[in-house]
Amino acid sequence: MSQITPEVIKQHGLSDSEYKLVLEIMGREPNLTELGIFSVMWSEHCSYKSSKKWLKTLPTKAPWVICGPGENAGVIDIGDGLACIFKMESHNHPSFIEPYQGAATGVGGILRDVFTMGARPVANLNALRFGSPDHPKTRHLVSGVVSGIGGYGNCVGVPTVGGECDFHAAYNGNILVNAMTVGLAQADRIFYSAAAGVGNPVVYVGSKTGRDGIHGATMASAEFSEDSEEKRPTVQVGDPFTEKLLIEACMELMATDVIVAIQDMGAAGLTSSSFEMASKGGLGIEMDLDKVPMREEGMTAYEIMLSESQERMLMVLKPGREDVAKAIFDKWELDFAIVGHLTDTGRMVLKRHGVVMADLPIDPLALASPEYDRPWVEPKLAAPIDAKSVKAEVPLKALQHLLNTPDLCSKRWIYRQYDHMVMGDTVGRPGGDAGVVRVHGSNKALAITTDCTPRYCQANPYEGGKQAVAEAWRNLTAVGARPLAVTDNLNFGNPEKPEIMGQIVKAIQGMGEACVALDFPVVSGNVSLYNETNGNAILPTPAIGAVGVIDQLDQRVGIAFEQEGETVLVIGATVGHLGASIYAREIGGTEAGSPPPVDLAVERRNGDFVRALITSGRVTACHDVSGGGLLVAVAEMAMAGGLGVMLADAPEGALPHAYWFGEDQARYVLAATTAEAAAILIEAAQAGIAGAMIGTTGGKDVRLGAASIPLSELVDAHESWLPNFMSGAEGN
Repeated sequence: MSQITPEVIKQHGLSDSEYKLVLEIMGREPNLTELGIFSVMWSEHCSYKSSKKWLKTLPTKAPWVICGPGENAGVIDIGDGLACIFKMESHNHPSFIEPYQGAATGVGGILRDVFTMGARPVANLNALRFGSPDHPKTRHLVSGVVSGIGGYGNCVGVPTVGGECDFHAAYNGNILVNAMTVGLAQADRIFYSAAAGVGNPVVYVGSKTGRDGIHGATMASAEFSEDSEEKRPTVQVGDPFTEKLLIEACMELMATDVIVAIQDMGAAGLTSSSFEMASKGGLGIEMDLDKVPMREEGMTAYEIMLSESQERMLMVLKPGREDVAKAIFDKWELDFAIVGHLTDTGRMVLKRHGVVMADLPIDPLALASPEYDRPWVEPKLAAPIDAKSVKAEVPLKALQHLLNTPDLCSKRWIYRQYDHMVMGDTVGRPGGDAGVVRVHGSNKALAITTDCTPRYCQANPYEGGKQAVAEAWRNLTAVGARPLAVTDNLNFGNPEKPEIMGQIVKAIQGMGEACVALDFPVVSGNVSLYNETNGNAILPTPAIGAVGVIDQLDQRVGIAFEQEGETVLVIGATVGHLGASIYAREIGGTEAGSPPPVDLAVERRNGDFVRALITSGRVTACHDVSGGGLLVAVAEMAMAGGLGVMLADAPEGALPHAYWFGEDQARYVLAATTAEAAAILIEAAQAGIAGAMIGTTGGKDVRLGAASIPLSELVDAHESWLPNFMSGAEGN
């Protein structure tokens, strides 16, 4: 009697039509191991079957792009013979089920994606989305995820230099944990994953294989339900100390001429790594699973191939050089095993105890996975709202309240648990517009950020997709960097629902338009779909990770006001857009309204103007205006520098609450000497760029017209929400 019943097929996440395609490809019924391999290779998580039609529309090329999507990570040329290698990836489902290990192994996996290409990791970031603070699981999830990120990143010795953290009830049943790693390599020493050389040895290195993480990729490609806790065994377990050894062993081996191809074992473990390497090289592999280092007794071929045990790599080595590689891995006390060899058959043949357990054609699994043009409908767009309809609160009172809300409060409680100074090259710490990491031994630096505004994407996915890219570009610009390229992490609900697929399509279209307008190609990324529980989807969250270069570190600026008596000015037009704003939600009690429109030509013009001011040393501080609007941005600059500010009232005719808290785009707050500020505004006007003087630095208060509030009270409000929430203090 066949093992492959309709119920077994369903458990493996394959549809009836997909199973028919399996039968056509195989010419027979698969056995259970073969079915498991099809299941993970064709999972949404590994194949991008619902999104690849649209991902192909994103711009991926530029003169500085060395390698775009399709490899483990993206590669860009940053000059001086150096390349920056980076990627962002999700570990959402595992982090909800087992927050510490889910988040920790998310960090471990993205580190491997980067160092497998020859880069030494120099920075980590993360973008976190949690449910409502009053949901019973939220505090537990925040604690576990933050501990997992810190526990892994700190132990492996890579600084965490930035990120973001928001809260919303839409994430109650499905949090988002998106991890990003950035590394540096010699531009002429990049390692790729395409296998080459019939007969060459296929080598397994790193940790032993266990039963953890089996079906992780399949789980990540399905909605959650009430029994999601039962999926705990599908979450991998990480060991950052082994990862550190693996990094050093790989770096040492990469300095030799031994490696032909290398691939980390991420989602779907030994299956995806072996199939992808063979497919890219147009070859086959014969593997003896008895040779795979195992830490558990009696593992089946199915379990060995589908395990997602961490800290493992697969390599193809030059023949006769195995001893060189083995000596290095022995030195670092890591497993090293020759598990197979390359063939010219185009097939994957797996043996266990001398018996063929699977015999599969490689390309149909790796290349011919289903590609769906799923039906989609235009998203229902939020209608505009009149700022006059939103409650008008006294600005300084509203400011104090907003700084004590989950999204705008200080995230110091989170990032103080991360080591952001390890390696000694972190220049811009968490809490600014972008993390800044010096290129070791030079005066050049990388600027790195993550960004997305899900409330905008919910109200209008197209404008929200544009804005996510534009704000990431703005964050890099605000520290004086030239923005170079993007990695994305597209988090959405169930793509089989036309309204969700519509969100995906429109967000990607908006992202693509922004990337073209800003010369900001997408070089890597990840798609995480089915982020919903019991039919309730998350907010559409196309997170953007971005990298830029600062050519001279002494030209960098931060957000902190540094000198008394300087002029504070805003570049960019303020019209007071309150739709989909944090003010409207937190003060006005409504999430209604269309998001602020993004004029990409204005973004480009304003950003290029501000960057030129920074690199010529004409401003002492810069901060982009984002969530919370103009007054929040100014307050953050004052708090960062411990220096007060005196602001003029809103211009005549403007609604004060809309002027100070509207979230109009393409704006920057700058500090400069009085003479310099006057000259800057003249130059801006000549270039057709809106700008205005709004105040002067000084004192220990934030003054607005005749009203004032001590800066210390704002700092208390800003710093207290998250620690109070995590300690269970009243009022949260």
